[in-house]
Amino acid sequence: AEYLPEITKDSVCPVDAKEELLDECESIWKQMEECQSKLMLLGTETLLKSDAKLSLLMMRVKALTAEYNQWQKRSPELISTNPDVLLALGKEELQKVKNDLEMVLSTVQSKNKQLEEDLKREQQWHEEQEQILDTLNGIEEETKTQVEQLSKKRAFHELQNKMLKLKIYKEELLNALGEFLEEHFPLPEKGGSAKKKNSSEEPAVELITLHEILEILINKSMTTPHEPYVTISDSFWPPYIELLLRYGIALRHPEDPNRIRLEAFHM
Repeated sequence: AEYLPEITKDSVCPVDAKEELLDECESIWKQMEECQSKLMLLGTETLLKSDAKLSLLMMRVKALTAEYNQWQKRSPELISTNPDVLLALGKEELQKVKNDLEMVLSTVQSKNKQLEEDLKREQQWHEEQEQILDTLNGIEEETKTQVEQLSKKRAFHELQNKMLKLKIYKEELLNALGEFLEEHFPLPEKGGSAKKKNSSEEPAVELITLHEILEILINKSMTTPHEPYVTISDSFWPPYIELLLRYGIALRHPEDPNRIRLEAFHM
């Protein structure tokens, strides 16, 4: 619309041209009134028949058909050949086109503005959704971390419970083993002692039970598995050492017969 020239109020046709155009319009209007009168008379005649409504409709169909055919055969005619009149009419039509284009432009601009506002709202909604998604992802990661920590704690507690049960079971086995050994493998004399071979004047050495010997071997094997051998002292009663060696419970050092270790049953 901004490229169309502005039609000013001064752009009007001369008085003579305007009067000429008005005269032509009055003449055409009179012709239309005459045609309308004739049609009304024809309509009145047809209404006198018995089936007036149907006849009237048929007459209208024929009239419209004839008018349609007439308009098809007719070529457009200029209302006036006066250049001033044609110029004024052209300017008026251009002004109408300009007004229509300005209205279309205003409508399009308003629609674009509405679309821009909708786009801003959609972008804001999209950003909010992304923030919500980021928050949910953070919550999910935090929840996963908490679940992993809880799983580790649960596994640790379960391991502690298993270790406690094993410890209790170990104590029960050791107690049962101690009771069995005290009952079936007592010392030769309760509170007895063994004198050293070299001198009888030196103080006697207190003998230890088979249970205590086994505990020493077990502890040595567990605390220092790379060096599980124990030196045989005078407190070890020789028959017990022979018993352990004979039944494969203990083994001598290959280079030092005075050292023994517990057989590695757990290997």
